[in-house]
Amino acid sequence: MVSLGLIFIGKLFILQVYDTSYSISAESNTRRKVTQYPSRGLVYDRNGKLLVSNQAVYDVMVVPRDIVSFDSIDFCESLDLSIEQLRERFVQMRADIKSRKISTYKPSVFMKQLSAEQYGSFQEKLYKFKGFFVQGRTLRKYEYPSSAHVLGYVSEISESQLKKDKYYSQGDYVGVSGIEQTYEEKLRGKKGVKYMLVDVHGREKGAFSGGRHDTAAIAGKNITLSLDIELQQYGEQLMKNKVGSIVALEPSTGEILSLISAPNYDPSLLIGRDRSKNFPVLLADTLKPLLNRAVQSSYPPGSTFKTINALIGLQEGTLKPYTTHECFMGYFARGLSVGCHLHDSPLNLSQSIQHSCNAYYCYEFRDILDNNKYDRIQDAFDAWKDYLVRFGFGYRLGSDFRNESRGFVPNSGTFDKIYKKSWNSLTVISLSIGQGELLTTPLQMANMSAMIANRGHFLTPHIIKDIEDEMIDDRFNEIHETEIDLQHFAPIVNGMEMAVWGGAGSTARIAQIPGITICGKTGTAQNPHGDDHSIFMAFAPKDDPQIAIAVYVENGGFGATWGAPIASLMVEKYLTDTISTPYRKWIEKRMLEGDLINGEQKLQ
Repeated sequence: MVSLGLIFIGKLFILQVYDTSYSISAESNTRRKVTQYPSRGLVYDRNGKLLVSNQAVYDVMVVPRDIVSFDSIDFCESLDLSIEQLRERFVQMRADIKSRKISTYKPSVFMKQLSAEQYGSFQEKLYKFKGFFVQGRTLRKYEYPSSAHVLGYVSEISESQLKKDKYYSQGDYVGVSGIEQTYEEKLRGKKGVKYMLVDVHGREKGAFSGGRHDTAAIAGKNITLSLDIELQQYGEQLMKNKVGSIVALEPSTGEILSLISAPNYDPSLLIGRDRSKNFPVLLADTLKPLLNRAVQSSYPPGSTFKTINALIGLQEGTLKPYTTHECFMGYFARGLSVGCHLHDSPLNLSQSIQHSCNAYYCYEFRDILDNNKYDRIQDAFDAWKDYLVRFGFGYRLGSDFRNESRGFVPNSGTFDKIYKKSWNSLTVISLSIGQGELLTTPLQMANMSAMIANRGHFLTPHIIKDIEDEMIDDRFNEIHETEIDLQHFAPIVNGMEMAVWGGAGSTARIAQIPGITICGKTGTAQNPHGDDHSIFMAFAPKDDPQIAIAVYVENGGFGATWGAPIASLMVEKYLTDTISTPYRKWIEKRMLEGDLINGEQKLQ
């Protein structure tokens, strides 16, 4: 009798304290816990134009234990499903129950994202389908078919993400890329809970306990981006049928005015139920439209990098503004040659930038590395690298794009390993003209232009401008000094001005904008896999810079062919909101119609 009594007591303890299934079952017969999903914060551009809003959708939820026999034909017609699809969903539900991904007592998603029309049709017949109910939520709505790489997208949370953050539940949505990912915690808001009384058929009969146990959802915070959507759309049109990127910054703040990666895609393709069929198509595209080239791709900076080597030479004292070098169609030393184009010779520093002389920078770079103030070339080389790090190269700039690449700047150890410590300034001469092992991102190149525009400092590039009721991260207001003396920027800026506004032989005359003093530098980066890349960096106006820009067009040839005209059109559009003259409109037409992907109208 004592043993039997102990068994009953033990069983009662298990039922009342340890095993909660009966409690859950009883509760589910009388009340239902419904998650109240908050609307995500809205996203605006710098001029107050709405970029991202929300639209209502509805999920069909199921409590497996409560399902009873129902008319499957009627059910399928209400939800626009086939019988085969319905069977597949039940097979998957059983598998999820068996693997304990879902519970038989708790609601889980049976069918996602009904439209308002589907919801209305299903809601009328819901009383026939015990165990099912509908839960509202919101999806993103993109107001413009552009800026996909900036905005990113929202997707159902993965198993690995669920383990990292207990805020989320199975079936929740989370920002995956772009600002949706970076500012997820600001945009997502806070979920609420609503408890509803239900009858034996699962029909809602009102709030449980008068709603005393409910908690309201808190909407996500609205954010304002530094992006200019008109400029962004214009840049995307210019880059149509091309591969590459454009990054435009406001030099005084580091705010990103435009960030374009081409090819682009419509962000609306990755929302709703169509996402599952569109994402694999984009992923399989050989042109990689999902890749954000502006921050993820690394390229040789080409001749735009001559401005950086010139600044280092001036600061190190190995170069003066009046230093001249001769060029006889290239640089030749010890059997090595670096070709150059025909131009006046000899040239001083500003003229070397104007004409983009390769020979000048071969001489100049060797002077930096062979500087007598250093005992070894390794020490001189590492000092050179330290300058580049202060300029923002070789490491992530710290922008608010989490997938930002760091590019690559070699150190002396790189060449010690390759050449067994037996190397000299001639061995690495390709670095003098922005080639060789050196790699930069388009974002870093735009930042380089902003640094020169500011005459020696930059602020970390960022896309966020304002967060509702909050301050943006302090790091975006921090000024980064390059430790290059102010006076050294004058000949560099003058050379960039002459490259656009100088006489015959100036490399960027096509970038001239009537009434605006634009300063720029062309670049042509060698590409072992095909045609050279076309590069241009610039800022304007010269003495009151409001925009700094870098354009990179893959396989575009000379910098003046694609990079310079595209950049100058972006600058003119931003500063004047129009393209001014018939000649400039002709250039615009050529850029808009040019096709480097299909080989049509390729400019030479």
